[in-house]
Amino acid sequence: MTTTIAFLGPAGTFTEAAVHKFAAHLPQVETMPVGSPSEAVAAVRAGQAEYACVAIENSVDGAVTTTFDALVEAEPVQIYREVDIPVAFSIMTRQGAGDIARLSTHPVAFQQIRGWVKDNLPEAEFVPASSNAAAAEAVARGEADAAAAPARAAEIFGLETIAQDVADVEGAATRFVLVGRPGKPTARTGQDRTSVIFTLPNEPGSLVGALQDFAHRGVDLSRIESRPTREAFGTYRFYVDLIGHIDDQPVAEALRALWLRAEDLLFLGSWPAATPAGKPPRDLAAADDWVARARRGQ
Repeated sequence: MTTTIAFLGPAGTFTEAAVHKFAAHLPQVETMPVGSPSEAVAAVRAGQAEYACVAIENSVDGAVTTTFDALVEAEPVQIYREVDIPVAFSIMTRQGAGDIARLSTHPVAFQQIRGWVKDNLPEAEFVPASSNAAAAEAVARGEADAAAAPARAAEIFGLETIAQDVADVEGAATRFVLVGRPGKPTARTGQDRTSVIFTLPNEPGSLVGALQDFAHRGVDLSRIESRPTREAFGTYRFYVDLIGHIDDQPVAEALRALWLRAEDLLFLGSWPAATPAGKPPRDLAAADDWVARARRGQ
């Protein structure tokens, strides 16, 4: 059985590298390059692909808002896995190219090399591309003079690398997630992440109360973001990542309490964390056992 994964193409992107990481957990994989994270997720909703591989967060530039928006554009989808990909760029040109007047890359990537560009190509005009590999492809077609892209893109498009390991912040990484149709969450491992999206009544203290539902149960939040609902000015959706799995009793109880408070609550999934971001929730079963033994005089 072939599993199709839609991803931000063309070949040679960091997203494609993440696809190969996810492929280790799946049957035979066929890739489907598309033009944006929204198109990748739409392919899943349309049944054209079993999964979409999309970037969700960068350690330098923060949340990838286009992915956040794609997750709530239509019918629900679910996250099943994540992987962190180290991000450093190669600067590539056509063979024997002269002066660099136009540098192309993805806008998120440009934020990660802005300092290098200022020091090394101060006169170059930034030309935004739909992906880093698309920027390399544009250079090969003569539509830009240089691209900042993964090293593999130079091999794919026959370009010359003039600088390697370019990154303003050493150790930068991007987190990618594997998105599919709703189903049973990935099995609990003890080092997991759970994500939800919710809206709250526009009342004083509504967000504080929702956050206290997690704090009172010892559930740690690794990320909270807000995005406009696009329905009315001043209304927002909250995107929250929790440390733990929905099969952890504290997480389940906190989500139950949030459901009672929220106007809308969307479960995005529970899956193994690529790198543990905090302390897992307390073991309530052990606490119940302690209380039971105390009652028995033990």
